[in-house]
Amino acid sequence: MGYKGFLEGGIASVIAGCSTHPLDLIKVRMQLQGETLAPASALRTATIGVSPTPLQPRMGPITIGMQIVRSEGPTALFSGISATVLRQSVYSTTGMGIYDVLKTRWSAKNDGVLPFYRKIIAGIIAGGIGATVGNPADVAMVRMQADGRLPIEQRRNYKGVGDAIRTMVRSEGVGSLWKGSSMTVNRAMVVTASQLATYDQMKEALVGSGAMQDGFGTHVASSIIAGLVAAMASNPIDVIKTRILNMKPAAEGVPPVYSGAIDCAVKTVRAEGPMALYKGFIPIVSRQGPFTIVLFVTLEQVRKLLKDF
Repeated sequence: MGYKGFLEGGIASVIAGCSTHPLDLIKVRMQLQGETLAPASALRTATIGVSPTPLQPRMGPITIGMQIVRSEGPTALFSGISATVLRQSVYSTTGMGIYDVLKTRWSAKNDGVLPFYRKIIAGIIAGGIGATVGNPADVAMVRMQADGRLPIEQRRNYKGVGDAIRTMVRSEGVGSLWKGSSMTVNRAMVVTASQLATYDQMKEALVGSGAMQDGFGTHVASSIIAGLVAAMASNPIDVIKTRILNMKPAAEGVPPVYSGAIDCAVKTVRAEGPMALYKGFIPIVSRQGPFTIVLFVTLEQVRKLLKDF
């Protein structure tokens, strides 16, 4: 039964990830808006009130999507999808499987009832483990999605997720595969806990109160609420994570653009204002909503198909 949770979660996650990939790509591009590509010395100048380059006007998700299609072609909306498949196959499969195992075991010890706070704890543990093993695919995905915004001569031009990982190991070392892992793990703990725990709690509340029956409508309603909660909780962490994962290695003798998550957050807020931490919120909600709906609706259907196995 433990293995079924991994299989069910993996199938649902891959389908949800692939179907919402263009929205995720637009979200990444929005989160990188306003970020200077200058070295750290120039950024230090920016933080005291003198910007090394004028900030570009901020664009919305539709404008960015149209710009990507015009300048890079329609297929660019699926840049990095091979990394998304690998990420969902590793990170989400592991996280959802572990959450299912913990929920089942802890519920059995509590007469089949699991308090909301225990669901959150299960989600935190599952998300942290899943993100740790899935970080290389996450780094590759962010870089492949962000590549098109760079000048042609600065693009990485990875051929696929395998090429991305091999290139990172050769040029930056094995440790580069876990660049920003602290942020990835923190974000995954927040997203997994808020998403899975909220979905289960809402589903139980709607069915238990008699307001709705356990069916498609309940799954969709619970998914929408879970997606909104997850997006609100994770957006600031997601912005910082995206910028750190996309950061290029500094030249010898030149300090990196960001020394860590806190440094990234401080520089972002100083240069662009506090609301910069909520860049990409509309596409995050637009992506998290459909992703969560597809994820849980697919998961429920897969569970029905595999219930006798």
